[in-house]
Amino acid sequence: MGSNESPDKRSEKYLDLGHSEAENHAKTQLELYEEHVKNTSEVTNKISGFFKTNLFGFAWHYIKSRFGPRHAYQAYPRNGDNGVYRLQSSIPAREGISIALLSDWASDTAESDAVAHLVARYAPDYTIHMGDIYFVGTPKEIEVNFTAPHASWYYGASGSLALSGNHEMYSNGDAYFQHLLPAMYVQQGEVRKTQQAGFFCLENEHWRIIGIDTGYTSVGRPFLEVLSPPDCHLRQEQIAWLRDIVKIGDPDDKRGIVILSHHPYVSAFREQYHKPAEQLQELLGDASREIIWFWGHDHRLVVYKKAQYGKGPGAYGRCIGHGGLPVEIKMPDSEEDVLKIMLYDRRVRKTIRRHQLGYNGFVKLNLEGAKLTAEYRDLEDSCVIEEQWEVDTTNGQLIWNIDSKLPDSL
Repeated sequence: MGSNESPDKRSEKYLDLGHSEAENHAKTQLELYEEHVKNTSEVTNKISGFFKTNLFGFAWHYIKSRFGPRHAYQAYPRNGDNGVYRLQSSIPAREGISIALLSDWASDTAESDAVAHLVARYAPDYTIHMGDIYFVGTPKEIEVNFTAPHASWYYGASGSLALSGNHEMYSNGDAYFQHLLPAMYVQQGEVRKTQQAGFFCLENEHWRIIGIDTGYTSVGRPFLEVLSPPDCHLRQEQIAWLRDIVKIGDPDDKRGIVILSHHPYVSAFREQYHKPAEQLQELLGDASREIIWFWGHDHRLVVYKKAQYGKGPGAYGRCIGHGGLPVEIKMPDSEEDVLKIMLYDRRVRKTIRRHQLGYNGFVKLNLEGAKLTAEYRDLEDSCVIEEQWEVDTTNGQLIWNIDSKLPDSL
């Protein structure tokens, strides 16, 4: 951890965390003030520091983020890179390819450190952060979680990539594009390519793992967002890339498709964003084509029933937003939402201020030929769920099996 706080004290800052920009900017400025106080002994300096670092800083950064321009969108081709990369293993003796998926991890908590150290023990070929750097994706928050010498993020030898969530866009995406993406990369043979945009495709002869950008359009503008709430739609540059470069709708390409995003296609707890799914289905064309979809945003581990929502594709939907923040285990409010869920990790790991919290963790994907296995590992290195898909590359159909070690809580 980058701070000297006790583990529970650090986690307390994220309890009941709302999703407004104002609250998250205030939390960031409070951390800056607390750091200032630790390094200052005189009361007068503490008082002046509070106004300078906290109140004035909050007002300036909040107004700048709410009313200032977003960072320019980056899309492929860029610097001669088209964003499609061949999967390769970093360990010659390893069978297949391994990929660690983490979402809502960048919180600088004891739990996020524990999860990252566990990932490092498995030394996956690739690591992918699926969005949300807390509180508002500032350069300092990126440094503490990803780029400082003491940062615990594990960089895979074959690649390390990052999607953006809404929290990165609370600071207009500036630090995400200027500080995080330059630290991310993909190895292609002997050449290391820096991540050029907030979306990508990793592929081999059996599978395509496509990271899509739902973060850039997840935050609205003052006043306008009331009339037109953000829907996380895919920008036209990304749609053109999916259509013309990835060729996701090629009827002759029957490889299995795995979609990664920050925002959920379906949720039993909060907003669900159907617009990106509708856009993907338009590109796919084949109404019978099923996909696998991992996302974060909700701070839980949830396996949803295979379903088609709205005009989106049929999908095996998986929420893995339990990377670093306090893990929520409360049941949905409505019976309709409960019925969406197949498995939900509601085990209690600890209680803080009467909040019962669950287990943080990550997903380890293993690709061996036509088979893709997902191991859902918690921070104690227990595999609580394991599932496997096998793709038939003659027709694109998926055969699925699952093994759960969770107690029967639903």
